[in-house]
Amino acid sequence: MSDEYTDISYIPSHPPDNFHTFNFYIPTPRNTSALICFVHGGAWRSEDKLDHAGLARRLASFTGYAVAVPNYRLCPREFTEDNAIRHPDHAKDILRFLEFIITWQGPYGTNSNNLCLMGHSCGAHVLSSIFLEATEDPLRPSSQLLNSTKAIIMSEGIYDIDLLLSSFPTYRDWFIEAAFGPRSAYREVSVTTMNPRIEYNHLRWLIVHSKGDTLIDEAQSEAMYHHLLRNVSHVTRNFEQLIEEHNDILKGVEFVKLVGQYIIDNVPPCT
Repeated sequence: MSDEYTDISYIPSHPPDNFHTFNFYIPTPRNTSALICFVHGGAWRSEDKLDHAGLARRLASFTGYAVAVPNYRLCPREFTEDNAIRHPDHAKDILRFLEFIITWQGPYGTNSNNLCLMGHSCGAHVLSSIFLEATEDPLRPSSQLLNSTKAIIMSEGIYDIDLLLSSFPTYRDWFIEAAFGPRSAYREVSVTTMNPRIEYNHLRWLIVHSKGDTLIDEAQSEAMYHHLLRNVSHVTRNFEQLIEEHNDILKGVEFVKLVGQYIIDNVPPCT
């Protein structure tokens, strides 16, 4: 069982903009000493926070921690130069959400200065874009956010865009050009080229990939794992345990057990 609060604005507007809202799930009984935030996937163009209510409830129940699931702006299905939402716009929204949540004085008694962040599919790219540093860095998380974030879990992630297109060339027209614009190469927006913010080396990373994923190949997660392995102190992977399809892992119990136990072990309650 959980208490649920929906459509909370993290960027005030009148009327409220659904893209700038989040849902909040509090388990019963609850441990208020940490907070989990889940950033959904959907190729930067689809899905909604409500799609992941079941996952949020299961995570909250397993860990005892509250779970927040934000929305963010999506690329239009029919886009022009006038209405385009492109990288880093999606990540800017999630950064606004994270900066909001660590100062939020909500009535729910949760310690949002002890965070575990989760990103699935393109959500993994969104989080990596924030917590890694590009050569030209439009995303600058505050020192409070960097200190508050204890772990990042990324599942079935997109990290190296050119490598992705070498495996799935049709993705260029399907969603890559909409998300990043037409380019001859996408190295500059691939998070495998971005450097860790080394002054915050406490951060722990977990990369998860399912053997059953046919939409994003394991080469993506392998590339990101080795990139982080060369540059950070705390990175682990699990490419063996899950066998479901790309989004189906979020519907089952094995994923919750895997990441939930990692959260319990690596985001200990504040004392």
